[in-house]
Amino acid sequence: MTTEPLSFPRRQARTLRFTLGAPRAFTVAPDGSRVVFLRSRSGTDRANLLWVLDVADGDSRSEAGVPSAEGRERVAADPQTLLEGASERLSAQERARRERSREGGAGIVGYATDKAVELASFALSGRLFTAELRAGTARELPVPGPVLDPRPSPDGRLVAYVSGGALRVVGAEGEDDRALAEPEPSAGSATVTYGLAEFIAAEEMGRSRGFWWSPDSDRLLVARVDDAPVRRWWIADPARPEQAPQQVAYPAAGTGNAEVRLFVVGLDGARTEVVWDRARYPYLARVHWSAAGAPLLLVQARDQKSQLYLAVDADSGATRMVHADEDPQWLDLFPGAPCWSPGGQLVRIADEGGARVLAVGERPLTGPQLHVRAVLDVSDDDVLVSASAGEAAAAPEIGEIHVYRVNGLGMERLSQEPGVHSAVRSGNVTVLVSSVPDRPGAQVHVLREGKPAATVASYADRPGLRPRVSLTEAGERRVPCAVLLPTGHTDGPLPVLMDPYGGPHAQRVLAAHNPHLTSQWFADQGFAVIVADGRGTPGRSPAWEKAIKDDLAAVVLDDQIHALRALAERFPLDLSRVAIRGWSFGGYLAGLAVLRRPDVFHAGIVGAPVTDQRLYDTHYTERYLGDPNRQPEVYAENSLIDDNGLVDAAEPARPMMVVHGLADDNVVVAHSLRLSSALLAAGRPHEVLPLSGVTHMTPQEQVAENLLLLQVDFLKRSLGVA
Repeated sequence: MTTEPLSFPRRQARTLRFTLGAPRAFTVAPDGSRVVFLRSRSGTDRANLLWVLDVADGDSRSEAGVPSAEGRERVAADPQTLLEGASERLSAQERARRERSREGGAGIVGYATDKAVELASFALSGRLFTAELRAGTARELPVPGPVLDPRPSPDGRLVAYVSGGALRVVGAEGEDDRALAEPEPSAGSATVTYGLAEFIAAEEMGRSRGFWWSPDSDRLLVARVDDAPVRRWWIADPARPEQAPQQVAYPAAGTGNAEVRLFVVGLDGARTEVVWDRARYPYLARVHWSAAGAPLLLVQARDQKSQLYLAVDADSGATRMVHADEDPQWLDLFPGAPCWSPGGQLVRIADEGGARVLAVGERPLTGPQLHVRAVLDVSDDDVLVSASAGEAAAAPEIGEIHVYRVNGLGMERLSQEPGVHSAVRSGNVTVLVSSVPDRPGAQVHVLREGKPAATVASYADRPGLRPRVSLTEAGERRVPCAVLLPTGHTDGPLPVLMDPYGGPHAQRVLAAHNPHLTSQWFADQGFAVIVADGRGTPGRSPAWEKAIKDDLAAVVLDDQIHALRALAERFPLDLSRVAIRGWSFGGYLAGLAVLRRPDVFHAGIVGAPVTDQRLYDTHYTERYLGDPNRQPEVYAENSLIDDNGLVDAAEPARPMMVVHGLADDNVVVAHSLRLSSALLAAGRPHEVLPLSGVTHMTPQEQVAENLLLLQVDFLKRSLGVA
């Protein structure tokens, strides 16, 4: 008996978009002897194990006389063994943390190490485990649970963790467990917690941590979060009426944020508050504490137009300003910055002279030739950064992201092959992770002093689908685009599917293989698929990203149309049959397209859309649209709906499929329900597809597969495709 091969949608869902089995979350030992990482056993296994790669000597030679790319991989911690085969059980807080980080895997999904990368700690099923990385042994420490975010002290003698809103510490052998800061009652039903990141820090600021060890392992910086000022919402599961709704503290635009304070906490529980002007700079965006200088904070004003870099006196809690930034639109936050260089200079990423530059001290080390995106590592000799080609680059590198070494003498590109690259470095060992257009997945190379020392294997499944993608720029605005045609298509106009995200923080046009798999699958259903990264998307220039200030709607929609019409001059596009699909911001953009420009777009799939900007969170929405209490007209102009029904809707009415997860606590289902009500009141036909038990992610295998199939059916029906 033979079985039918699984469809691409089912395989993509089962493999979490072909990410399972791929190595990730690398840490390099300072002496270069070990690389620690996470990886599951196969391309369909969600449970990550903790692995160690013992890096071979860079001088070893193979029989052919070339440097050996050998290294011995071994398991340091296996969740199946540690849990003795029991099913993993997650606390509500751990589920929320994974939702914030869009983590769909299982097993060991995160870990932390001491400074020497000798000891790792991690949580499994709310229990605390440590692993001796040299010996390859792991064990459980008996502590109160459920455990969140365990982190060894730099000297490896202690482990700090959060449980029940308390910051606790325990000896690395499991002795002397104690609370350093315990939760406190607050107004109403709220509770003050210690050591946890508040919602908007984790969702929007890229700060998932709430405590930081001192380099001497003798005290910690600890965030105190009181979410009493935050408005309460209730999220129910209509398919489970016997269950009470879940209460969440959601800081919607124009409403109260959690109150965040910071304390220096000693191992005896003594605490000293860190003092800064929290009324003017309420957002604690970044914390850095290393041996190179005093604790370093980055705090932002609520409107995100000004921010301060503050050095902390850890004994008194006093702060002094190291640097200040201002911007008439907004100030972005970047991975890895700010930090101190080993010599004690401030390392930051800044928008200066129309470019996004790396600055060390007060001196910019890059100019408009690079668009710096992240600081990856800082050494005595250089700064390792991730960057795209800037506006002054000799030639456009569409969708490419590279790794550069930068110092006062210039810069050197470490990644050579066109693609999307990142890196982790410590000492003379660098882990280079590379995704390129003509090979699936990512390749991981370990370099010692720039020369191959080892490779890290990937167990990810191969997609069995090769994107036929053309990376290009469209129109006089040079909008970066990816165009995908059906496999084997030679001539004749095709119905068009615009497949954008189109908004801040997410670049879709990438010089890599796997990001275009879903678009190619849609293309193979008989469409010309276009992905356009218009103004507002990252990776081009500060001006490109900030062109959407106070105008999320018109600018991004105009660039989609601009790209579509320009590409029609070069590709076989049937402009009489154009559809658009998207999720989250892309869903909002799809809704805008069919409602405001039905002369261009003939059908839309509107997934998890932000239809009313007042229902989205403070840090994101106010950055782009300001305070709704001060400029409500801006929010009305950027909304798909208002109190009177549809805003700026044009005729004729086009088919719409509205899709939303009922358990979404980020873009709550109220967005789609209000849109549906407004469409109904306006007499506009539409379809609504509610996803019971689904959050902003759709990790459920059957849901993810059938969602793609239903979208294709809707598109073919709406555009008259046979």
